[in-house]
Amino acid sequence: MKARKTQADKALFGLVLVLTLLGILAVADVSAPQALAVFGDSFYFARQQLVWAGLGLVALIVSSNIHYSFWKRLALPFFAVSVALLIMVLLPGLGSKLLGARRWLVLGPINFQPAEVIKLSLALYLAKVADQEKRTLAYIIPIGVVAALIMAQPDLGTTLIVSSIGLVQIFVAGVSLLHLAGAVAAGGVMSTILVLFSDYRRQRLLTFLKSSTDPLGSSYHIRQILIALGSGGIFGVGLGQSRQKYLFLPEVATDSVFAVVAEEVGFIGATVLIILLAVLTIKIIKIALAAPDRFSAVFTAGVAAWMGGQIFLNIGSMVALVPLTGVPLPFFSYGGSSLLAILFTMGVVINISKARK
Repeated sequence: MKARKTQADKALFGLVLVLTLLGILAVADVSAPQALAVFGDSFYFARQQLVWAGLGLVALIVSSNIHYSFWKRLALPFFAVSVALLIMVLLPGLGSKLLGARRWLVLGPINFQPAEVIKLSLALYLAKVADQEKRTLAYIIPIGVVAALIMAQPDLGTTLIVSSIGLVQIFVAGVSLLHLAGAVAAGGVMSTILVLFSDYRRQRLLTFLKSSTDPLGSSYHIRQILIALGSGGIFGVGLGQSRQKYLFLPEVATDSVFAVVAEEVGFIGATVLIILLAVLTIKIIKIALAAPDRFSAVFTAGVAAWMGGQIFLNIGSMVALVPLTGVPLPFFSYGGSSLLAILFTMGVVINISKARK
């Protein structure tokens, strides 16, 4: 069936705008006590997030008006540059270390996370590989290189996300299920080894399995999250009325933003938020299913895995369904690199929706 030129998915565009606005409001709310304590300015993080959101919306508008095939031509150099940036993160003097992880690249006044960029560049590159109908190794090698570099930071959560992006794209590209099963098995074995031989990751797993132990130490974060969720009840304690955001909850504006939002708006409000994020993922999947060609279908499927994977890992860790991974919640977690990458990517997906079958 030939692609037909249609209008862009306005509902997706509107949903992205709503989520971006809600995310800014959430950051302004949950980060205020920490911003006041550290910078003497309650809106320090909110202003930064607003600037990134503005830049991201400009990027969304631009990318939504550039034909998606343009990015196929840039996929290889973009991926190569992204991998180079990941390598630079590991170099002393360039990579910034925080909380035992080296994830930020400092280039003059610019401080960003290349791992957020690699999600987009990997999805584009693997879609290009699929378009050229190359063999399984052409998929496995780039996924393995990216996963290894991110694990070296170390960042297990992002490693899981990029692996999910790659595996979903391999499946959609029609690679042999036997080869796909082999890749999944190899990834599972490698992840198990990395967890067992890393004190930090092993401790996180043990904390997840026995969250009642060491309440002021290794279990502190998850216990404070559960206190926030429990305090919210059905209807919440009220907007701006969270107690856990007052320096009780670690990583309150990044990893743990959902817990504070749920505390303030309760089970009902949190459910509405989850529904909005689920609808976003479903709409991306529908665009992938109706994509006009192999490249756009595989790319959009990768984006769906990216968004869906992060939503599941973040919220799943908040409700103690999976161990804490440090994966940001799309649109809501504080961070310019993540928000800018997501909004730019949503623009590309919206452009693909114009040509759906």
